[in-house]
Amino acid sequence: MKHHIAERIWVGFGFAGIVNFIAVTIIMVNGVDVEAAVLWQNMLGAIIMGVYFSVASLIFEKESWSPLKQTSIHLSISLAVFYTLAGVVGWVPFEWKALLISTAIFITIYFVFWFFIGLYLKRMTSELNKNI
Repeated sequence: MKHHIAERIWVGFGFAGIVNFIAVTIIMVNGVDVEAAVLWQNMLGAIIMGVYFSVASLIFEKESWSPLKQTSIHLSISLAVFYTLAGVVGWVPFEWKALLISTAIFITIYFVFWFFIGLYLKRMTSELNKNI
């Protein structure tokens, strides 16, 4: 289990690295001047989110929980982690309108990922069943 968690942490670092590279590339291409401390803080936030999502996906391996319970717990914890980081890093201003809009965007992106991962897993299941 420890090996499995360590492996997921490294996957989280990898995804965060890709997201950070894309963000820094956009900043560079647009000629935006960013202080190193601000860039570092945002990169750290992205790394923490990447590691969180990689490890938190273990929730979906808890077979004794229903898919609804797994998704509800994962989404709730994800929102808590995101808004904790958003407050520290400054991703979202803590105003009602900004919080509502960012929550709507977060939940939309969350369920788009959830939907496509579900399709992928169903396809894998049918492929495996064909081979039996």
